[in-house]
Amino acid sequence: MIECTEHPDLAELVRGAVAIIKDEELEARLRGARALVVKAGFDPTAPDLHLGHTVLLNKMRQFQERGDEVVFLIGDFTGMIGDPTGRNSTRPVLTDEEIEANTRTYAEQVGKILDLDKIRIVRNSKWLGRLDAADLVRLAGHMTVARMLERDDFEKRHRAGDPISLHEFLYPLVQGYDSVALRADIELGGTDQRFNLLVGRHLQAAYGQLPQVVMTLPLLEGLDGARKMSKSFGNAIALTEPPEEMFGKLMSISDEMMWRYFELLSFRSIRQIEALRDAVGAGRNPRDVKFLLAEEITARFHDTPAAVRAHRAFVARFTRGEAPEKMPEVTVAGCPGLARMLKAAGLVASTSEGNRMILQGAVRIDGERVVDREQVLAPGSHTVQVGKRRFARVNLGAE
Repeated sequence: MIECTEHPDLAELVRGAVAIIKDEELEARLRGARALVVKAGFDPTAPDLHLGHTVLLNKMRQFQERGDEVVFLIGDFTGMIGDPTGRNSTRPVLTDEEIEANTRTYAEQVGKILDLDKIRIVRNSKWLGRLDAADLVRLAGHMTVARMLERDDFEKRHRAGDPISLHEFLYPLVQGYDSVALRADIELGGTDQRFNLLVGRHLQAAYGQLPQVVMTLPLLEGLDGARKMSKSFGNAIALTEPPEEMFGKLMSISDEMMWRYFELLSFRSIRQIEALRDAVGAGRNPRDVKFLLAEEITARFHDTPAAVRAHRAFVARFTRGEAPEKMPEVTVAGCPGLARMLKAAGLVASTSEGNRMILQGAVRIDGERVVDREQVLAPGSHTVQVGKRRFARVNLGAE
């Protein structure tokens, strides 16, 4: 890695990076006179971005503030193939309609972090859609099957006898060709994209261009603190979350994970974050520092007044035990047992989970903790709470 003690102006720019390929190339380009082309690609596989995606966006913002040309690349063409990274089976191919619907929401969300007046938002179908069969054959000629099988996911599937469709081999090639089309100087991507990003370097050299510098960034862990943030894992915080929900989810991360979120998501400087860490080490309540993180992130995707209201609502709900003003309202026929009522109200996934939450003391009815699984509620309206964040107004009706 670049020695930031010798180049203190680079400390923030390389902050959080896992790998830079190659250090000396990055240093040389940053010291050049021209603005650099810095790209990051996003396949429109879902309509909403989540905080995990913003790790790349935050880094793009730093290059944008430096005056470089930042390219937000929407992989509408590559989205039709489906990124096989980390997959143990072929990813379902998206339809044109799904891709278009997902793409429409991206610009608005990206504008919460990046200056849309100083960014290029492009779709790779602009150039990839023009490639004919001969172009694809020539492109494929720059890569061998042996090199493709160096990818961990392909290699594992090959050894296990699991099918690998030929179109999946095209994904790294066409993603790499994006760098050729854009004449990229730097490409940003998650650590799971390292192979694809290096293909971009390889293809640029093959097409007579100066190979791009690759900067990989970590995959942000989700709310479970273990797996990467992903909607499919149910551990994500979407950029479109309501303020109170976003604030509450951020407050639910562990004290240890809080520092990783600060490093990868906060716009505070390294020095400011270290000062907060020192303060906690000296006895400051980590919850109060987590409040700062939750307010900063919530304000970024909403506004400061919304973040302040979310903070107050959180304190009221979890410090004073108050229920939120707005909550889902559901009607449940009859007066079933508690566990069945919780499942019918959508507060738990199953009656067994409901019984478990009751035994753990995590269920409150009208503000009172419930510990008797056999208790039957009277008909009428009840405020039901499960855990810290799940609330519902349940209307029970007699049969």
